[in-house]
Amino acid sequence: MTKIIVATGNENKMKEIRQIIKRDDIQFVSLKDEGLSDVEIVEDGDTFEENAIIKAKTIADITGTIVIADDSGLEVDYLDKAPGVYSARYMGEDTPYTVKNNHIIELLKDARGVERSARFVCVIACVMPDGNVITTRGTIEGQIGYEEKGENGFGYDPIFLSDELGKTFAESSDEEKNSISHRGRALKNLYDKLKKMN
Repeated sequence: MTKIIVATGNENKMKEIRQIIKRDDIQFVSLKDEGLSDVEIVEDGDTFEENAIIKAKTIADITGTIVIADDSGLEVDYLDKAPGVYSARYMGEDTPYTVKNNHIIELLKDARGVERSARFVCVIACVMPDGNVITTRGTIEGQIGYEEKGENGFGYDPIFLSDELGKTFAESSDEEKNSISHRGRALKNLYDKLKKMN
């Protein structure tokens, strides 16, 4: 079995990754599982790609094993693609997402129709034991809703209306969301690339 360390402390992300890539020959473990929760990772990149690589390389340098890391966020066109790479830190890392979500809704109070266009972006970096780095990107288009809707998901899911699903990610089942999500697409692209290398 191949063990892959996921450079995250986010249990929601771990759950999604394990649901998306269901393989008996791959074991995904978190930083917590590996006793690496205290490792400081400085995400000072300007792009999703840079931050994902920083996270993966930091842990790979310590462990020497296969490490993947994702950097993802919400791009709102009306806000010049903010919060973007700062999605997790937007308005402060400890600010509840319901506060962040309602702040974005308020900023878009004068936006209508296509002016509310947005997308989720996910970049996954995979660092191999030999130092080789692979990155993949997944995106999903949608709009910002006029209010939070749904109880499922996490983060910005209650305000992101998926064009493909016709409802917010928080109103969708895990299966629905994972089948088309930005993280799902980036992971599947990575899996396909890794298969070709073997």
